[in-house]
Amino acid sequence: MATLALKIPPPVIALLCAGAMYALAETTMPYGLGPVWTLPAAITLAIIGIGFDLAGLIAFRRHHTTINPLHPEKTSSLVTSGIYRISRNPMYVGMALLLLAWAVTLESPAALLGIGAFIAYITHFQIIPEESLLAQHFGADFETYRQRVRRWL
Repeated sequence: MATLALKIPPPVIALLCAGAMYALAETTMPYGLGPVWTLPAAITLAIIGIGFDLAGLIAFRRHHTTINPLHPEKTSSLVTSGIYRISRNPMYVGMALLLLAWAVTLESPAALLGIGAFIAYITHFQIIPEESLLAQHFGADFETYRQRVRRWL
């Protein structure tokens, strides 16, 4: 299983989870909040998720460091400002919020399993390997940051 570490782009994992969520939703009964609640909730979650993603991308661009999650060893600077004061992984938080918006749209409690699968996979095969490389590259600075800011939220 270690061979999956840093191999599949996180957006691909999110799309696979979204597909699985759809399949689960098709096999279960909806919870039936209806469009009065479902649509505004899904749109709100999606906007917040996109905001997290964009804020993370913009911060990386401002610091002239790589946004490629498959090659964290190419990171040239440790970004700890902006959205990175709230989460060490705002782009993954954003993807999880987009999946939550999708689950709300599907109106299926079973679809929530896809979010759990995304978080588990990304934590184990993406975040932990990334953080290991960042710790080697930035040493005490990363350790201080890691202790100050949560992994997700």
